[in-house]
Order: sequence, then structure tokens, then C-alpha cells
Amino acid sequence: MLFDRDGTLVADMPYNGDPGRVVLMPGAREALDRLRAAGVATAVVSNQSGVGRGYLRVEQVEAVNRRVEELVGPLGPWLVCVHGPAEGCGCRKPAPGLIEAAAGALGVDARDCVVIGDIGADVEAARAAGARGVLVPTAVTRDEEVAAAPEVAADLLSAVELVLGASEGRR
Repeated sequence: MLFDRDGTLVADMPYNGDPGRVVLMPGAREALDRLRAAGVATAVVSNQSGVGRGYLRVEQVEAVNRRVEELVGPLGPWLVCVHGPAEGCGCRKPAPGLIEAAAGALGVDARDCVVIGDIGADVEAARAAGARGVLVPTAVTRDEEVAAAPEVAADLLSAVELVLGASEGRR
């Protein structure tokens, strides 16, 4: 299972390079504990354009990522796009690059992954990679993103239960 970072695992604080400002989203710890108990591998896929824009250094992003793991436990590989929106890279969501790289790092096919995120770009990246996308809307999620999402969950724990329920039903 692949997670967006900002707005999904932690509160979105634009261009945050300060680990002291990391605040977990409601249910994040419980959701990840549930996945670990079920033996599900996880990874994080995150756009961090603040690096490309010169607002942050990679080391600051890594420090924030370490703080997230201090709060929720190990998350597996971290795949981060540091490019700005105008750079035209293949990794920045909604492009599929981060999803494909995370799947590769986990040793699975992208089509066997689920991407959980808070905005349309997360779901679009999942779709572009052939993965399943689940949207967990926040105050910044646009109505049209919610309407376009194939699956929507009220919160992170509900999203994880939705995905686990579907996979457990196939066993």
C-alpha cells in the first residue's frame, strides 16, 4: 500500500522542513498498525516541489520523513519527487513515476498496489500506473476531485479498512 505524505499521513504544512511541525492525521497510527498486523508492505510517494523551488533542502525533507516514522513506525521505502511543476519530470504526481518506483522497491507490480492520498493528483497517479486509488478528502480537496475519484473514504483508517476488507474477501 502506497501513501501520500502531506494531507494523508500528516497534516499538510506547505514546504515544511521542520520535523517539530509534523502533526499526524487522525487515525494514521491506527491505520498503519492495522496494515502491519495484516502483513501489508507499505511505501510513501510524495511530491516535494519545495526542493526544486529552492524553499527546502533534501536534508530537511528527509528529517521530516524520519519524524513521521518516529510517530507511526517504519513505512518502507520513501519515493520523493523534488522537481518543480514546470520541470516536466515523469515522477511528479499525477505522473506514474513515483508509483512505479515504489512498486519496484516493494518487488510488486504497480497494478497490485493501492495508493491512498488526499488530492486528485494522487488518484490520477495511481490510475496512470494501473494501481487502485483511494481518495481521503481534506479541506483542500476540491469537489471535482472527490467526484472523479473511483473510491473515497472518510479518513485514513476507513481507507485502510476498505482496502483490507476487499483483499480479505478474495482469500
